[in-house]
Amino acid sequence: MTSIRRVAAACLAVSLLWCLAEGAPPARAETTLKVVMHSDLKIVDPIWTTAYIVRNHGYMIYDTLFATDAKGEIRPQMVGKYDLSADKLTYTMTLRDGLLWHDGKPVTAEDCVASIKRWAQKDTMGQKMMSFVKELVVVDPKTFKIVLKEQTGLVLPALGKPSSNVPFMMPRRVADTPASEQISDFTGSGPFIFKKDEWKPGDKAVYVKNTQYKPRSEPASGLAGGKVVKVDRVEWRA
Repeated sequence: MTSIRRVAAACLAVSLLWCLAEGAPPARAETTLKVVMHSDLKIVDPIWTTAYIVRNHGYMIYDTLFATDAKGEIRPQMVGKYDLSADKLTYTMTLRDGLLWHDGKPVTAEDCVASIKRWAQKDTMGQKMMSFVKELVVVDPKTFKIVLKEQTGLVLPALGKPSSNVPFMMPRRVADTPASEQISDFTGSGPFIFKKDEWKPGDKAVYVKNTQYKPRSEPASGLAGGKVVKVDRVEWRA
C-alpha cells in the first residue's frame, strides 16, 4: 500500500467515528451509540502501540496540534495560528482560545511541549523530527517555539500525522510519565471523556461527551475541522 493510500485509509477509518456521531439527530434524551469494533482495547497509552484501536481511542479523548484533512493537507487543530521565521528555523505556535482539559484546567504551551517530547521518544517520525530540533521553548501560557538546528519540512507533517503513533496532547503531569511506563491518567482535551471505571478489557470501552469541548469553527474534513458530537455516550464492544 502506498503512503498516500495509508493516509487515506487512516483518515477514513477514524472519520467513520465522527460520521457516526455527527449523523445522529440532536439529542433530546440521553443518546448512546453502541459500536462493534474490529478489536478490543487492551492498551490505552497511544505511544505504546501502533494498533489502530488505540489510535482510534486516542482520537476520541485527545486532540492534536495539527490534523490531516480529507485532501491529505495539514491544517491547524489545537493551534490557532503559527508562523515560520524568514530563515525557516523557528516555528512559533499559539494555541487557539477555549482549550480545556477534561478536569477544567486550561491547555498550556507547557503541556504541549511535554507531550511532544514524550511522543517523540517512541515514534519514528517524531524521533526524526527531533533530530532537527535545537530546542522547544515555552514563550507564554499559550505560545511555544520549535527552534531548528537546520531547515526541515518534517515539522508539520510529523505533528499532523493521521496514524500511529499520533502526537496527542496531554497535561504535563501525564506527559511527564517516562516513555518506558504506561500512563494511568487518561485526562485529555478531546470531544469525549474515557470512563476508566467502566472499561472492561476484552469486552467494553465507554466514552461520554465532553460538554466543555469547543470545536473549531471550520466544517469537519478528514481529521481536521470542527468535531461536533451529537451523542452523549459511546460504547465500544469487542
